[in-house]
Amino acid sequence: MRKFHSEFGHNYKAYSFGYAGYCVREKKDKISDIYAAGYLPYSGSPGVKDIFYMARSARFPLSSFVLSSENRRVAKKFDPVVEISAVSGKTKPKPHYGASDKLVRESIPFKNFDIRDKSFIDFCSDYFLKRHGPLVMPEERLKTILNYGLITDIISYSMNDKPVAYVFEVSDKNMTHFWYSFYDISLIYQSLGMWLMLDSARHAQKAGKKNFYVGTVYGEKALYKTAFENIEFWNGGEWVADKKHLKKLGRSDNKRVVNIVDEWKSNRDLF
Repeated sequence: MRKFHSEFGHNYKAYSFGYAGYCVREKKDKISDIYAAGYLPYSGSPGVKDIFYMARSARFPLSSFVLSSENRRVAKKFDPVVEISAVSGKTKPKPHYGASDKLVRESIPFKNFDIRDKSFIDFCSDYFLKRHGPLVMPEERLKTILNYGLITDIISYSMNDKPVAYVFEVSDKNMTHFWYSFYDISLIYQSLGMWLMLDSARHAQKAGKKNFYVGTVYGEKALYKTAFENIEFWNGGEWVADKKHLKKLGRSDNKRVVNIVDEWKSNRDLF
């Protein structure tokens, strides 16, 4: 990977000087090595590929992963007695909704998934529009992510042949990154989003992966990720297993927000 830094902000009186960190993925690079170095895929500008940014990302080692009390609470809402269909390869959990309902999980290799399907695009776009507003995930950004060349698997969940959720995963033999999830907005307050992350983590553990990456942890809204017992965060130089400090940072992030962009982004279109 080729690393570079971009001029950001500064506080000269305190001798604090900021440089945003990036790297460019090269052909020889293992994706798990890029993540292990504290980088996540950048999807904030149209037409950008193979660029990763350094941030306070979070992961947990799967060798020591066990359910916390909060994990168990969420798991009880959706958790299955799993049955694998020999024909379809689909996972069919025992329902928790009604006598005739079945939540069906299917892991689909990205190359076999129709990313041009309008109902799929509409489902994902509608989720972000209603959950986060129109600016976070416009359709152009969604299509940029889908064409990034990084997603390895799309996990679909359906009930009574209707889509309930999708998860975009980035994986290799060493790690899985739970990149984005989209789900039925009516299930937000049943903690479906958290369960999707938990479900992906358990499948990654079963597959023998070493680490499970859950994106960034900035602000109080992201602190739900600390429900995982052995979570680690990137502090700019190393992975730190200090949940108490991570929570402290998240709760005080609003005091460190600055309304500027770094030099590398200054001449780029931003979503």
